[in-house]
Formats: sequence, structure tokens, C-alpha cells
Amino acid sequence: MDKLVQFKDEINQLLARYGVKFGIYKNNEFHEQLFPFDPIPRVIEHEEFLELEKGLIQRVNALNCFLLDIYTEQKIVKDGVVPEEFIFASPGFLAECQGIVPPQNIFAHIAGIDLVKGKNGIWYVLEDNLRVPSGASYPMIARNLCRKASPNTFRENAVEDNRNYGSLLRKVMDDVNTGGVNVVFTPGRYNAAFFEHSLLAEKTGSVLAFPNDLEVHGDYLYYKTYSGVKQKVGAIYRRISDDFLDPMTFREDSLIGIPHIMDVYRKGNVALINAPGNGIADDKGIYYFVPKMIEYYLKETPILHNAPTYLPFFEEDRDYVLKNFENLVIKDVAEAGGYGVVFGNKLTPEEAVTMKEKIKSESRRFIAQEVIDFQDMEIVDGDSIVERKADLRVFVLSGKETKVWKSGLTRYTRDPDSFVVNSSQGGGFKDTWILSQ
Repeated sequence: MDKLVQFKDEINQLLARYGVKFGIYKNNEFHEQLFPFDPIPRVIEHEEFLELEKGLIQRVNALNCFLLDIYTEQKIVKDGVVPEEFIFASPGFLAECQGIVPPQNIFAHIAGIDLVKGKNGIWYVLEDNLRVPSGASYPMIARNLCRKASPNTFRENAVEDNRNYGSLLRKVMDDVNTGGVNVVFTPGRYNAAFFEHSLLAEKTGSVLAFPNDLEVHGDYLYYKTYSGVKQKVGAIYRRISDDFLDPMTFREDSLIGIPHIMDVYRKGNVALINAPGNGIADDKGIYYFVPKMIEYYLKETPILHNAPTYLPFFEEDRDYVLKNFENLVIKDVAEAGGYGVVFGNKLTPEEAVTMKEKIKSESRRFIAQEVIDFQDMEIVDGDSIVERKADLRVFVLSGKETKVWKSGLTRYTRDPDSFVVNSSQGGGFKDTWILSQ
């Protein structure tokens, strides 16, 4: 491991040369920056990961059951487990997807589950990301460079090989493919995760397609090759948000979507990975109900813990949040990427009053959580080793089977006073070692 620390700068230089960067498009401006890599890995013991794996599979299976139910019979609402206001008032619920059942009944083919480990040793799920979760490419390429920098490190440590992500993803695509080629659909060079799009297309043996490369004819979707030949598409791993996917169904001003692809999808003639409409399941308000979903659909006791969460929508919870405001973190359910997160004790008295009024008047818009004192991890800071907060995004892939990739994206904050680790907020990343014995 000391060897990896020694090569920290060289590894980061290679990451920059290979284009392993993170792009942020905000206020009509695109900025690209290096996603800093720290060479000291997060290490997860074999037995600990086995328990995590069981809990993650259970959670994602329940979420897939929820999505199938909510877009068909809505039994969980009729039975009073989830209030209907949390479904139909959610910006993630798409009425346009009502009644559509995707191939193999799978909505969330790739789930990015964000966890933190408390200082009490308990893992807590912070968020379920089921729309277009990104980040698998970073530990893939970083591990590859670390192997080159210090091959003996991986000979001397029993670490699970993470080079199989491409084959796991390819298996999922093949499982749901309706007949045709597999495609990774990217909006283009200026997307924040374009590097990942191109890498995953290569690793899965899929076509990397841009908006003008795909078109609908009749009841099918086709990829146009450079020579003009049209190939039918059976599965499309789309890396654009729902709103821009089909200008005939969603935003009519979308220039990066595929007109009428939703018609093809509705007829069962193409698999969309992930399914549109998944945003209802990773709505931060819905997060509160995931343990109840596990009990409702699977008849099992949840293995993993949610962070202690309160819904101001409920009067009892709202009263608790307002009385304990300074000890809680408030999250806007419609935001992502570390945005819309407010720590009650960081606000001025005037800001606190304003936020409390918003909670009262827009109670469905927010959740509140206890601030988990999660573990610090060592990072290299110049010539020193310091400790910073870090989370873990684990990737769960669902095809005919649900599997957890034995790796993950550990993100850390570079700010000693911050709990927000997102790359868009200036964080860095680490490799995650899952020990094989």
C-alpha cells in the first residue's frame, strides 16, 4: 500500500491524461475537472461484505417490486402502506409510464446504493439511486492503474478482482434484450460522465451511440452505422434523464432524445436500462418507506438500516423536526448531487426561520435525518495523512439474477468540516477493496 501512496501523483496524472474527469454543466456553462484519486483504499472484510451483499440484494429486489406495482396495480397504496400523496406528488412519478411492464419485469437494472458506516460499526443506507447512477468507471480505471504501479500489492493482498463489471453489465443487457444489438446511449462529449459511457460501451462490447445514430422505424429502434446500415436495437443503456429521452412524450424541446422511442418501449420491442419513471423509487421521501416495502413485498425483515429519517408531511414528524432543527440535516427531495442539503446547525437564525417556514408550508418537499457520525477515512494530503468523511456507492445489477459488484466507489470530502462527499461538491474518490477471504 505504501507503494501506491508513493505513486499518487503519477496515478492522478494518468487519470487526467486518459480523460477520467468529472464534468459539471451549470448555468449554461460546462466545466471539467479532475476527480482526485486517493491511493489509500477502503478495505471491507469478507464476512462484512457478505452481510452487506444480502442486504443490498434484498433492498433492490423490493424496490423493483415497488416499481412494478406502482406502475400497474398500486397495491401498496391501496393497502395504505405508502400514502398516495407520496406517489402522485413526486416529480419522479411519470404518468406516461403507467401500465408499461418492461422486459423481465425489471425497472432498476443498475442501482447505485449510497451507504455510510457509522462509528458504531453499523452500515446505513443514505440514498437509493435508480435513475442513471454513475461512478463505476472510476474504481475500474483506478484499480487498473494501481495494478500497474504496484503489482505486488495485489499479489500480497486477497482482494476481489473488480474487472468483471463489464461482464456483469453485459449479462444484464443480454437478459433483457428483446432481439438486436446492445447500445450505450450517450448525449455526447459534454455530458458529465462521458468518459464512463465510452468505457462501459467498450467493456460490454456494446455500440456507443449518439442521438443522431438512433431512430425509430415502425415498431422498432435502429442504430445507423457509419456505412448507412441499420441494425435493430434490443437493449439500450441510456445515459440521459427521463425528461430528455423522447421529445414526443416528455420535453418537446429535447434535442438529444429519440423521437418515438417510448412507443417502441411500450410495445415491448426494446429494453430501456434503466426504465423511465424510476425516479419515484429514489425520491428521498419514498426512501422512508423502503423498509416497509421489504416487509410488504418480500415478507422479510430489512437487513440494512435507513438513516433515522423524519417526514414533515406527518404532523408528529414535523413537530419533531421543528423542535430539533439544529440537530438534523434537511434534504430537498427533488435535489441530487449534494445540492439541497442543509445542516440545521450551520444556518444563521434568520436562515433557520426561513427554512422552518418552508418546512411548514411545503412539508412534502423535505425530509429530515439525524446526522450520522460516520467513520473517518485516511487520505493523503500533501506530505501528511489526515482523516476525512467518506461514503460508499455500491452497484447492484439486476437481470435474471440480482448481483452486487464486489467493488464500489468510495467518495470522500477534502474539507475537514464537511459531511458532503459528492464529486460535484469538490470531493475525491478511493478504490474499494473487498477482501476475498
